[in-house]
Amino acid sequence: MDALTKIHVRPMIEQDLDVVAAIEQASYATPWSREHFRDEISASYSWPLVAVDEGSVVGYLCLMCLFEEAQVLNVAVSPTLRGRGIARLLLERAVVLAREKGAKRLLLEVRASNSAAISLYERIGFGRTGIRSRYYDHTEDAVLMEKPLKEIP
Repeated sequence: MDALTKIHVRPMIEQDLDVVAAIEQASYATPWSREHFRDEISASYSWPLVAVDEGSVVGYLCLMCLFEEAQVLNVAVSPTLRGRGIARLLLERAVVLAREKGAKRLLLEVRASNSAAISLYERIGFGRTGIRSRYYDHTEDAVLMEKPLKEIP
């Protein structure tokens, strides 16, 4: 059996915040606070998700949908579990959810040096649309990416 078949994606809840914050701390030089994730849970335009394996949160994604546009604000997987398809699973669920919310396109930005993430995004249909110069810590560029969300017949 494929290891990913055991993993399910569900909405993030308050009880997930300690683990989500720990993954965030291990993943980013300038991490979001626990309170920021709590705000995402309660925001009417936000749909934060977690990937769960055998009862444990192993990754998360924060999706914002406003009108016809959706944006992946944050995504990370536990460092020991990267490269196993968990981020892809979260992104695929975000695409479905964004369509359900009426979005026509899904946007994200990623560090220019994060070639693994850029490769993943391109494999699932994101295209590069621009650069935001010196966006991260006023030193590193962000690559802007977009995936059109076509109607499913």
